[in-house]
Amino acid sequence: MAVRRVAEETEGLIGASPPRVDGLAKVTGRARYLDDLTFPGQLWGRTIRSTLAHARILRVERDPAFDWSALTWVTAADVPGENVVDLLDDDQPFLAEGVVNHYDEPIALIAGDDRERLAEALSHVRVEYEPLPAVFDPVASTAVLRRCRYGREEERLADAFARAHRIVEGRYRVGRQEQLYLEPNAVCAVPGPDGMTLYGSMQCPFYVQRALERLLGGSGRIHVVQTVTGGGFGGKEDYPSVIAGHACLLARKAGRPVKIVYGRAEDLAATTKRHPAIVTHRTAVDAGGLLLGGEIDLVLDGGAYCTLSPVVLSRAALHAPGAYRWPCCRVEARVAATNTPPNGAFRGFGAPQALFAIEMQMERIAREIGLDPVELRRRNALREGDVTATGQTLRGSVSALAVLEAAARRAGPRPAAAPGGRVRRGRGFSLVWHGAAFTGAGELHLRSKAAVELTAAGLRVLAGSTEIGQGTETVFSQIVAEAAGLPLTAVEVAVPDTSRVPDSGPTVASRTTMVVGGTLARAARELVGRLAGWVAARHGADPANVECREGLFRDGPVVLGSFVAVATGWLEERGPLVVTAQYAPPPGIAWDEEAFHGDAYPAYGWAATAVDVEVDLDTWQTKVRSVVAAADVGRAIHPVLCEGQIEGGIAQALGWALLEEVVHEEGRVANARLASYLVPTARDVPPLVTVLVENPYAHGPFGAKGVGELPMDGPAPAVTAAVLDATGAFVAELPVTPDRLMEAMEGMRRDRLA
Repeated sequence: MAVRRVAEETEGLIGASPPRVDGLAKVTGRARYLDDLTFPGQLWGRTIRSTLAHARILRVERDPAFDWSALTWVTAADVPGENVVDLLDDDQPFLAEGVVNHYDEPIALIAGDDRERLAEALSHVRVEYEPLPAVFDPVASTAVLRRCRYGREEERLADAFARAHRIVEGRYRVGRQEQLYLEPNAVCAVPGPDGMTLYGSMQCPFYVQRALERLLGGSGRIHVVQTVTGGGFGGKEDYPSVIAGHACLLARKAGRPVKIVYGRAEDLAATTKRHPAIVTHRTAVDAGGLLLGGEIDLVLDGGAYCTLSPVVLSRAALHAPGAYRWPCCRVEARVAATNTPPNGAFRGFGAPQALFAIEMQMERIAREIGLDPVELRRRNALREGDVTATGQTLRGSVSALAVLEAAARRAGPRPAAAPGGRVRRGRGFSLVWHGAAFTGAGELHLRSKAAVELTAAGLRVLAGSTEIGQGTETVFSQIVAEAAGLPLTAVEVAVPDTSRVPDSGPTVASRTTMVVGGTLARAARELVGRLAGWVAARHGADPANVECREGLFRDGPVVLGSFVAVATGWLEERGPLVVTAQYAPPPGIAWDEEAFHGDAYPAYGWAATAVDVEVDLDTWQTKVRSVVAAADVGRAIHPVLCEGQIEGGIAQALGWALLEEVVHEEGRVANARLASYLVPTARDVPPLVTVLVENPYAHGPFGAKGVGELPMDGPAPAVTAAVLDATGAFVAELPVTPDRLMEAMEGMRRDRLA
């Protein structure tokens, strides 16, 4: 169920919810995912992986009694370029050389045309190791991948703690979470006379292209094509570079196409996860609950290699103070390496971990000073004109109070007590913010571009941003059609192919609609402006008065021609027309990367969540009865897709809150099966109410901000707060399993007795 609170109405396509442009192909099965594609002469590829978390490789042996003649074999010795995955640090090899640093690390590759024979071959490979000491605790690890800190105002902090009515301390933990996209990682490398073409399920084709160029060296032209992709959630941001490199190495040696499709168990065991985090808060508050100062220490577990950990750490640190006013706040954050499979991006990358901690700290503060948790948040919420902990003055589209009031109002009266004495009911709230687009100067460094191309029927979108289930093709079509004055059917979206589209930056960080969509709108307006000038010249009209509306060029009330007729005439007379635009950040944005000071993000999304739960004191099971989520997304380009993003994020967050736990045994994922890694099903998702509070962002397309990650941030702390409200037990670690809840209740009883 959705309720819209609209700050501004726009006629036309913006704010409408037309059918998804890719919907029919997907529901009828016409959409072709990677595993649906077959290439002439195609082989299948498999990976030989390490069986220790940290060890020296002494030798890799193939059983001489097994017939290897029909199989292609690849090790690090076959790499023609650099054996390093191109990410933020050059520390991760495509194939291990000499040492393995985590369980399931790739060591060698094999390919063949008989999948059963290929599976049998895996059991005929023997790797001999010399075990090395392994580290699994990030707090104890001395291998620090990155650090960041800000707000080191020692005198102000000392004064704040000296003046405090209460000093509240808390430590919070969250574990790994699996992205669990519907389609596992899948690629196919096709060698050609002048290079290599890589088809795959991915979020960031240009990431993969750069990785392959370094891996393959001067092996010819490389281009990457995104196939229809069944979900990503960040898990297909960095890891597709790894599997793509493996397929290309095999294809290069075999001289034939090689497809690699992971089974679910391999995908669960070997690919990146959400970073575990340990966050410690020490907060000074006055008698009225106002925050006076805070000290926050945050540690992330990066796993064996850096991957995307620096940007995850950065976002975690920047979101650690939450959506609140702080006169002074010091944040110290680091990400440490352990001998576990590397962690990477997952919806929100760093923010959900940090926001869980600050929201639970607010619950602890409310309890200690005897104030209603919603009122505590209301008193401390950021407002327009406030200055954040990094020194950013918030100007425009600031909606912390609006979403908090909307969620509280829509949630209604508190839940009635459950019948019977062994079931308790409770309600919890959370208030969060989420920076849209890349941190600080990230978008400037990207210099992302997008283009529109004139066709005989309308316009074609050319962008490296990918459709991974979130509705990008539909939203881009709406934005371009509205900007150009065309019907939706006149716009098509090109397949993201690095040989055909510009690099629009990665499909991550809640930036696709706000950053790339805004860039496309500018390109579309410029292209139509050129056509309008051409039409005006042909008709002797004033170009300033000619515009395109509803697919017709008009000079006031006079129709000068249809868009199709004008496009046809231009193409015949002047040839192809492509207009490329580059993202331009809003004026006045300044960020000091070294000091971590200034405008951390161009805009923020805001969300408040109210959760009602039931807790069974016999089984310690928690059941979520309802969720109300109010979110400010600036402007909902497509409200139904926007609501779908919020509902999907809630479901993922509920899984993280109550069910999902990646279990490691000596560095190995011990529950790499859907029978043991539990996620919510349709039966586990309670009634949801989504309230869209639209507070337009002046520099977003038609007022839009990012929405993809914001829904992941608030539900988990709201669930834990509701459990606290129901039972009085403070569970400071996710997920809130029956064991953890029982332990918290027993600890509470011991404290009372003491």
